[in-house]
Amino acid sequence: MEFKQIKNNKVYEQIIEQIRELIYEGELKKGDKLPSERQLKKDLGVSRASIREAFSALEMIGLIESRPGEGTFIRDSFDEDFFNPLSLILLLNDNVAEELLELRRVLEIDCVKLAAERATAAEIEEMQSYIDDLLSSSGYEEESIKADKMFHYTIAQASGNKVLLFFMRSISEAMDFHIKNTRTKLVSKKETMSEFAEQHQQIFKALKNHDPEKAGAEMRNHLDYVEKLINKEIEG
Repeated sequence: MEFKQIKNNKVYEQIIEQIRELIYEGELKKGDKLPSERQLKKDLGVSRASIREAFSALEMIGLIESRPGEGTFIRDSFDEDFFNPLSLILLLNDNVAEELLELRRVLEIDCVKLAAERATAAEIEEMQSYIDDLLSSSGYEEESIKADKMFHYTIAQASGNKVLLFFMRSISEAMDFHIKNTRTKLVSKKETMSEFAEQHQQIFKALKNHDPEKAGAEMRNHLDYVEKLINKEIEG
């Protein structure tokens, strides 16, 4: 396989594009090992930081995986949780954080209404576990982020709409990439996490009571709060 020298500013995007082209052309297949960072640095004429940024994006959407002591590989198998074209498109576009927040609002408010109508006892119980995790993980950034994400994923799953779940995951993956530093900063603030926990509890209460309108209103309140905080951080 042959990589080409990269010469413009959006370096990580071009690295991703070249890997994608090699997959389309059949030169990279499932299970194949990618060149080392050192080799790619030499072949592409880019920094290791850019290579790591590209790998981070591709690993986030599940196209590649890092195996300690072995290297980085194209995944052997994929399921509905992993790589999809929408995720890649959203990752490769700059300055889409605000648009992603708007789209999340459109989808999640109706999504939670459907979940309030359709959620099974098992799904309600799973949501309760993530609320408990969220309450107990205050002050721990990674645990808080994971609990938050899983709560919202379970709501999407409980909607009973697979297409909606697909879009929600794609949006979440892209947002993780575009606002990861902002999100980490937010969950590190005690007062913010306290408010997050309360908002999630109110959403859960409406879901448990199978009250679609209340669930939608509480989700809107939560997303208003999140959007306000994120935009404030982005604008500096």
